[in-house]
Parts: sequence; C-alpha cells; structure tokens
Amino acid sequence: MSHVQPAFDGMHLEAPAPAVSRQIVDDYEAWVDEVTPYYVAAADTGQPFTVDEISRKHQLPDPPSPKSQWGGLPGRLLDAGIIRHHGYGQSARCRRSLVHVWIGVPAHHREAVARRRSEDRKAKAAARAAERRAA
Repeated sequence: MSHVQPAFDGMHLEAPAPAVSRQIVDDYEAWVDEVTPYYVAAADTGQPFTVDEISRKHQLPDPPSPKSQWGGLPGRLLDAGIIRHHGYGQSARCRRSLVHVWIGVPAHHREAVARRRSEDRKAKAAARAAERRAA
C-alpha cells in the first residue's frame, strides 16, 4: 500500500493558531504570592472548586516546575486554613481522572483551623521522633 499525497489547487489549509503557552514564573515563592489571592477569592465564594478550574478561569501562570509544584499549592492553602477538602470531581483535562475538589473555610474560622493544623503536624512529628528513638 502506498501513500499518495493529494495535489492542492492553491488553497492552503490553515492550521489553528497554536495555543498561547502559559507564563512560567521563575521563583516559586513569588508564584505562590501571585496566585494565592485568586484561591482566597474562590474560597470566599463558598462554592466548590478545583485548582485547575481557578487556574484556567484566571489564566494564572505556571510555577517553575509545573508538573511537580502545582500540587504543593493546595497544601499551603490547607495549612493556612483557607480551604478544606470537599470531595472529588472529574479533571477538566482528562475526563477519566479524579481530582480534589476544595471549598473555602469561612474567614472567621481560618486562623483557628490553621493553628489546629499546625498543632497536628507538630504532634505527628513528635510521635514519629519518639517512635524512631524507641526503635
């Protein structure tokens, strides 16, 4: 079987313009400072959201290493008491995979939630250290 390329009569098929690549910020901490207000605003609405949904909606820049650093943002927001886990939903990019769905913690509870998460992390670290010493 051979492949024969069709002859074109002067009409060129135009390919769609390439997608504008997202901006990548060089400094991770600067990136976190830049994108956090959008997630705080999403949390303040009281509506469930995904990280990717907010990122696409506001055309947020990517972190220095997009494949590995997007996942750290929800952890920071959790530790700050801004969001909490709400459930799972479908990924906007791949409809067959599940992603975390987040919802905002009411503003008047955020400080207490952040303090509690910090205390829990310290208690877990102390328990692990004691376990290591005992072993």
